[in-house]
Amino acid sequence: MAISLQPKAQGLYNPEHEHDACGVAFVATLTGIPSYDIVEKAIKALTNLEHRGASGSEPDSGDGAGILIQVPDLFLRNNVDFDLPAAGEYAVGTAFFDQGQAPVAMAAMEELALAEGLSILGWREVPTNDSMIG
Repeated sequence: MAISLQPKAQGLYNPEHEHDACGVAFVATLTGIPSYDIVEKAIKALTNLEHRGASGSEPDSGDGAGILIQVPDLFLRNNVDFDLPAAGEYAVGTAFFDQGQAPVAMAAMEELALAEGLSILGWREVPTNDSMIG
């Protein structure tokens, strides 16, 4: 009798949707103390995953892989022109807008937030350098 190691469908999980991942690394700290050391290790892991962030089909740009970090509260406080609640009391999102449609998209996002009982505290245009994009 064979034993199946695949979990059974339950809740939102369905084993029919399982597939192999191409290049995943997980780096974490158990101390709960933020440090740049953990970021450096994550960047090293990312660059060692050739199929992901180190190179893609277009070698100058990579394939968009990145790292997930906690909300950088001090950085945001130093780089936004609006007040923030206490650390851990707000969320951060990233949106990519077509320059001509940005005002319409931003207004739609603010309406959606309001409908969900949330508020958008402000917007920050992130500086970019696209000179290396292939």
